[in-house]
Amino acid sequence: MSEEFMLDTDDLERRMGGAIASLRTEFASLRTGRASASMLEPVMVDAYGQKTPINQVGTVNVPEPRMVTINVWDKGLVGKVEKAIRESGLGINPQLNGTIIMLPIPELNEERRTQLTKVAGQYAEHARVSIRNIRRDGMDQIKKAKNDGQMSEDDQKIWEGEVQDITNRFIAQIDETLETKQGEIMHV
Repeated sequence: MSEEFMLDTDDLERRMGGAIASLRTEFASLRTGRASASMLEPVMVDAYGQKTPINQVGTVNVPEPRMVTINVWDKGLVGKVEKAIRESGLGINPQLNGTIIMLPIPELNEERRTQLTKVAGQYAEHARVSIRNIRRDGMDQIKKAKNDGQMSEDDQKIWEGEVQDITNRFIAQIDETLETKQGEIMHV
């Protein structure tokens, strides 16, 4: 490989790793029939004049496999937290017990499981697009270096192969993560 041009493959891998981390966060918010505190992460409460994450207005616990509880710190916010959960689209019916909001997680029916696997597939496709965009950035850097005379055609092929190998590795990770999540969703 040429001495003049060095592609920052660590940067490409870091950015692609970020796309995978983002995908895992999105997958964590998908309800699989098991209680998880992370399923409440996207829910924002209108508290103190601004949108606030639930974990900043109360303590989120998972006391049993099919129950999430939120111990709201400010009694005046209980109604707002309950409203935010009802309007979140999670399909959970909150039950009040003083300042504690209980969220029983119902069993998923077959239709809902199928919908969730499709949503998981969409999340994975967004991650694949992100990976491909990062790949394109790397390929553009290589082409620019070749056009500027910083590398030979042979070096260009070597670098392009390197970027493609990195891309293939991360796309395979996405596919593996998706397959695991879809299996988890469909498991009864």
